[in-house]
Amino acid sequence: MTVTTSIIDETLLLTIDRPPVNALDLEAIAALEQVFAGAAREIPRGGVVLTGGGAVFSAGVDTRAFASYSREQRQAMARAITQLVARVLAIPVPVVAAVNGHALGGGFVLMLACDYRIGADVPAAKLGMTEAQAGIPFPAGPLEVMRHELAPEPLRRLTLSSAVLSMRELLDIWTIDELCAVDDLRSRALVQAKRLAAQPAFRTVKRQIRGGLAQRLAALAASGSDTCLSTFG
Repeated sequence: MTVTTSIIDETLLLTIDRPPVNALDLEAIAALEQVFAGAAREIPRGGVVLTGGGAVFSAGVDTRAFASYSREQRQAMARAITQLVARVLAIPVPVVAAVNGHALGGGFVLMLACDYRIGADVPAAKLGMTEAQAGIPFPAGPLEVMRHELAPEPLRRLTLSSAVLSMRELLDIWTIDELCAVDDLRSRALVQAKRLAAQPAFRTVKRQIRGGLAQRLAALAASGSDTCLSTFG
């Protein structure tokens, strides 16, 4: 099983559960997409919390699986990642990332797609987008998320140099919203999801602030177009 779910006091808790580092292959992406699509249809009143099993949020694309895929499968994965982040943005209630450890590549983008991000105060955790170093370009959907959510300076640094930053460094540049002890992370994220969801105008304001990004992602996912598809193979 690559994804586990539970409902805790009207909040959907979603855990990426693919040891050892919760890396994303085609199966994991499809499972995540299915759960997020379900949350957009049957909306959990208390919001959604996304976290990783064990001590890692997600190490991003499973590079071993990717290397074994055919050209068609690699291009399908690029499209699937865009579809996945489109599903996250389509959820009208708050989606809170409980970042319990390393978040790299696609895992970092999933964190950025969330409305609020809480990091575990784990000094060893590394977060960033190392696609240039891994030899994997960004699909169209993640590019939209990154450009929307990151200021130009950290966007340039994180992508071109494959730099990895700590939780506290990301807190300093407002990419993570708050830190807490790792043992308190899940409970804190559940409380924050409910608090955000309880705001009377949350859904309207989310649509005002993130609706344009959601629409662009939905259009990309529907068309399947991606100028970098030819490089995935």
